[in-house]
Amino acid sequence: MPDSASTAGNTTPAPTDLTEDRPVYVIGGGPGGLAAAAALRERGVRAVVLERSENVGASWRRHYDRLHLHTTRRRSALPGLAMPRRFGRWVARDDVVRYLEKYVEHHELEVMTGVEVSRIDRAPDGAGWQLTASGGRMLTGRAVVVATGYNHTPRIPDWSGHDTFTGDLVHASDYRDPAPYTGRDVLVVGIGNTGAEIAVDLMEGGASRVRIAVRTVPHIVRRSTAGWPAQATGILVRRLPVPLVDRAGRLMARIAVPDLAAQGLPRPDTGLYSRARDGAIPVQDVGLIDAVKGGRVVPVAAVESFDEDAVVLADGDRITPDAVIAATGYHRALESLVGHLGVLDTRGRPVAHGARTPKQAPGLYFTGFTNPISGMLRELALDARKIAKRLSRIR
Repeated sequence: MPDSASTAGNTTPAPTDLTEDRPVYVIGGGPGGLAAAAALRERGVRAVVLERSENVGASWRRHYDRLHLHTTRRRSALPGLAMPRRFGRWVARDDVVRYLEKYVEHHELEVMTGVEVSRIDRAPDGAGWQLTASGGRMLTGRAVVVATGYNHTPRIPDWSGHDTFTGDLVHASDYRDPAPYTGRDVLVVGIGNTGAEIAVDLMEGGASRVRIAVRTVPHIVRRSTAGWPAQATGILVRRLPVPLVDRAGRLMARIAVPDLAAQGLPRPDTGLYSRARDGAIPVQDVGLIDAVKGGRVVPVAAVESFDEDAVVLADGDRITPDAVIAATGYHRALESLVGHLGVLDTRGRPVAHGARTPKQAPGLYFTGFTNPISGMLRELALDARKIAKRLSRIR
């Protein structure tokens, strides 16, 4: 029998389970996990959320201060609870956290905090799944939803010499605001949405010099054009043929985004949607275009190595920033959890997501491990409903 949810962390009253005594365990108390639990509860399926930190929405609490959603408030709500209008169109980080806390309360979700799951195995009796968790817990559930997050474990490349760099080197997950960098020369490594926004934040916050290292030139889109959000376009084109969307994207870019080749950001030579399908979503402009055009954020070549106080770039240049902020992404970190089950591809990503389960692992679901141009939170909400519908039919 599984542990009782009352044995650890903060809990809310459990709903009535209309299926069987083993609950569905949801691993992760972020938006994906909470959405799945709420959708399951609505269909009469008991869901217990297991969150390794002491609060839900832990990753959101760690994001930098200026962060706002790049998706609209209305299209970012989770199942069963709208986001308040007072949050504005582009919801701030702190309001996302407030919303997630209210979401738990509103849906009376059963959440166990301070519980980290280290491994998922078949239950000994073959019926469901057994979870090995902190505190010596062995939890048995009828099904498992893995929602540990797209941004799970910070990743810093193993650059030669980085461990002896005499300047400051931190991952973007440790960046909060520009105050510690006032008057300093800063290199941001990586020009995804996080790197681009941190670079602008540093520039506006008083850094003496801001450069951004670019390995692959990104597609840049306006977050909103004449009131029409980029997310809405992403939703409309998501099911269209990739070559067609690529051609339309090139046309829109030439209309909406100036040519920044002279400043070190030429237009990409690959299609926007082709790259998005491989996981590289466009950079939504929140000031980067003007900053690069005005020379206040300067693109440079990719980082190759470090040499004491210097950073060696791919084009051979050596620069000596005071600080380096690595916006170099995250590991999904699923290998230790489910790698032995054969449910991950060669890049460590789940082979199935949403309501589909791997053939060799029925009852094991994954949500939140894709990054669609239609908006992460919107897709998490859709996944949650699909997973709940599927599980409510399985007795």
